[in-house]
Amino acid sequence: MSSLLKDDFYEYVNGAWLETAEIPEDKPATGGFQDLVDEIDRLLMKEFEDFSQHPETIPPGRLQDAVAYYDLAKDYESRDRLGAAPLRPLLERVTALENLEDLNRQLVDWVLEGLPLPFDVDVDQDMKNTRFNTFFAGPAGTILPDKTYYDEDNAQGPQLLDAFGTMTRAVLEKLDYSKEQAATIVSEALAFDRLIVPHVRSSEENADYSKNYNPRTFDEFTNYSQFFDLRSLTLGLIGQEPEKIIVTEPDYFTALDEIANPTNFPLMKSWLLIQVALAFTGYLSEELRVLGGTYSRQLSGATAPKPQDKAAFYLANGRFSQVVGEYYGRKYFGPKAKADVEHMVKEMIAIYQERLEHNTWLSEATCQKAIVKLGTLGIHVGYPEKIPAFYDRFHTKPKSEGGTLVGNARRFARIVREDRFSKYGQAKDREEWEMSAATVNAYYHPFLNVIVFPAAILQAPFYSLEQSKSANYGGIGAVIAHEISHAFDNNGAKFDEFGNMNNWWTEADLAQFEKLSQAMIAEFDGLPYAGGKVNGTLTVSENIADAGGLSCALAAAKKEDQVSLEDFFTNWAKIWRSKARPQYEQLLLAIDVHAPAKLRGNIQLQNIDDFYTTYDINEQDGMYLAPEKRVHIW
Repeated sequence: MSSLLKDDFYEYVNGAWLETAEIPEDKPATGGFQDLVDEIDRLLMKEFEDFSQHPETIPPGRLQDAVAYYDLAKDYESRDRLGAAPLRPLLERVTALENLEDLNRQLVDWVLEGLPLPFDVDVDQDMKNTRFNTFFAGPAGTILPDKTYYDEDNAQGPQLLDAFGTMTRAVLEKLDYSKEQAATIVSEALAFDRLIVPHVRSSEENADYSKNYNPRTFDEFTNYSQFFDLRSLTLGLIGQEPEKIIVTEPDYFTALDEIANPTNFPLMKSWLLIQVALAFTGYLSEELRVLGGTYSRQLSGATAPKPQDKAAFYLANGRFSQVVGEYYGRKYFGPKAKADVEHMVKEMIAIYQERLEHNTWLSEATCQKAIVKLGTLGIHVGYPEKIPAFYDRFHTKPKSEGGTLVGNARRFARIVREDRFSKYGQAKDREEWEMSAATVNAYYHPFLNVIVFPAAILQAPFYSLEQSKSANYGGIGAVIAHEISHAFDNNGAKFDEFGNMNNWWTEADLAQFEKLSQAMIAEFDGLPYAGGKVNGTLTVSENIADAGGLSCALAAAKKEDQVSLEDFFTNWAKIWRSKARPQYEQLLLAIDVHAPAKLRGNIQLQNIDDFYTTYDINEQDGMYLAPEKRVHIW
């Protein structure tokens, strides 16, 4: 048996692919997930272009407006001719601000227009009463992707800020600001950004999303600032005085007057200006589109901007995501595959229940609560039966009627915001998806207690009727069980069968679970990768889900008549194959809650006893991990 198999199973399975795989110029990575994305992009881009050329073939309904929006996006001749003109009204709106009182007088419309503020407000489910949509307030984002980039010992931070500053000055000059004006605006904006940094959480701190639940009374919230009229803003957005507001980061709001005040107003105004300018470069001339993506390419390592046709499609697909997803799912995801995958999901839930019933470290009381939660899990496969109603209000104004890409984009974004704030006090629709069916991904929603598997991921290498059942279990089976496991990871375990944040564990069980979670943190923490180290705390929830997904999918595969553990383990390693640019790998180490793909493939196999017997892995082999160090949770 190959020594490489025993020392580095991921490399053994994926080595030939890694040698020949090429990362597209406009992408930071390629691999199992990304290959599917590229295939779907090519498929749908061709469909959109065919629809554009032959509009009479477009199916009736909302897809017609999506194609009309695409037509505006790909009309680079008009975009070049218009230049920055579509953006000027928004820039002038910021420029006209003389003080915070000016801003307060238009605060509600400012938010509905999507203009930036040094804080964010939203409506979402109340974590302790998930049938009720409540009001949320959170901090502004930082320019660098995480506050750790601002640390003195982080060499990337200054380089990235330089790249951001250079790009932004160039954008402002293209928007008719002088060199001196552009330099001053960028300098002031960066100074305001530095005021935000000390008061926001890092990605690691935010990995525990229960920390975001900090209810405050309406008076407590409005008293956070003497300079922003938070009372009028809230009343104007939701039409009533809320009993409570969920403040995601109280420390930030405690410091809000220190961050944004009359003294700092010039800095904040410059920060607002660059936020607006950069938000729209992708909708303007080709020159501004390419220039405005410089910083993100520096972050990811991509060597070229998206080609024009792909960029236009991405704008249309992004704005009409669920419309496009519904079309894709209904056309390309057949009933046979849907029935087969739904069977696999139900089978995996049954396996999970069986494993819970035979669990050796949970008490009977906690075990029964877990089984109740499992039994109420909502299952969504392929595509949703309905998409959000706000799409009915998306009517693209074409060029022939004076419509522009920016004008339509602004109007549609406002419709979405108005819809979101109108949902205050209402119950969340459990049947509504938050991901397009054309997305190569899957998710578990802790507040709804549902798992969702879009059509796009339900194909090879994850799933195929042409693959062996064992290979399918090592692919989509493990993904399915991964999402189920999120209901019982360190975050999901804090929510009950109704999605409410509620401790349903006995004290002893919770202590044991936290002990096992710490073992998972330790297994990954500090592992060297891409010139950095894995953060075990940041990635623990996904690692728990990977471990649970792999072990439960294996148990399901072993129940089949013609089981092949080689097929199972090989496809598990295959779905994680990835080749990424160094800059992107370093970015993910800092902000991604997932461990690097290679480690997801290898480390989790080291926790599986059957892997050792299947391949005769012994102490002298690189894939060997001593039994007492193997982490088993679910």
